[in-house]
Amino acid sequence: MYKNLLSVGALLGLLAVAIGAFGAHGLEGKITEARITTFGTGVDYQFYHTFAIFIAVGLAAYFKDKLFLRAGWLFVIGILFFSGSLYLLATRTYLGIESWSKIIGPITPIGGLFFIAGWGVLLYGILKK
Repeated sequence: MYKNLLSVGALLGLLAVAIGAFGAHGLEGKITEARITTFGTGVDYQFYHTFAIFIAVGLAAYFKDKLFLRAGWLFVIGILFFSGSLYLLATRTYLGIESWSKIIGPITPIGGLFFIAGWGVLLYGILKK
């Protein structure tokens, strides 16, 4: 029950380190400083919410309540949408997908809503105990 979410959390943590290193070393001089900052924001939020996934699993195990696992999966979706869209927006010129900006841009706040929902579910789960 917990293994799937823990595995995804570990993978997202691994990817956060790899993506962060790529952004810091592989993109220098290839994209603007402003876009590197945007890329870094994606990495930061991926890290924060990777830790939140592990917190959610820990709370699910402690309280024996799957509600906390739902929060963890909301964080996963938030990472994919929020951080993923920031990675694409920051590197759109480098990747040759400049025309995708109007599609990718609106995805970022959707990811943010998933993050908010995840934290809200955690709060609800804690308060109902």
